[in-house]
Amino acid sequence: MKAFRGPKVWWWRWRRNPLKRRADVVEAWVVLGTWLLTALAGASAGLGSAGSVEHGLARERAAWRPVVARVVERTGGASRAHSHAASGERVWAEVRWTVADGTARTGQIRVRAGSKAGTAVTVWTDPQGHLVSRPTSAAEATFRAALIGGLVGLGAAAVPFVGGLALRGRLERRRMDAWDTEWARFGPQWGRMV
Repeated sequence: MKAFRGPKVWWWRWRRNPLKRRADVVEAWVVLGTWLLTALAGASAGLGSAGSVEHGLARERAAWRPVVARVVERTGGASRAHSHAASGERVWAEVRWTVADGTARTGQIRVRAGSKAGTAVTVWTDPQGHLVSRPTSAAEATFRAALIGGLVGLGAAAVPFVGGLALRGRLERRRMDAWDTEWARFGPQWGRMV
């Protein structure tokens, strides 16, 4: 249970006071430094990582291209494929496409169940002609960058914040030890004065 401390006085550690100890001044600088480092580390790491993610996703949008590919062989059995196609289910199938230099490539993608050999499907490729997922839209990229930037910023801000809390805890223990030492020296005299 915490002792009653009275009304909170802002900036008390920075005011002139004959009772202010050196430990109070050190703690004031620790608190100020902790808050400044927390804000600076969180903001810079968050903004930096968000910008990096958004830049990387924009590069993907600019470099990845849609290509028409053809299903190599019919997907699923005839009767099973018809029931799956009616439900809109997608199954893995091998597709073939041609890259810019005329080389044929094959890969696995998900297509509608019951797709016949030769069915045209759109796939996304990188500049080397390898299959990639559909690039994120600008709105999705902004959301993803903000989310990742926020998480990285919180993680980076936690380091100086936790360090400051640990340092304040240590200063508090030292102050309490000094208080105990003083009380052990002057406590017995207190009763005699009354």
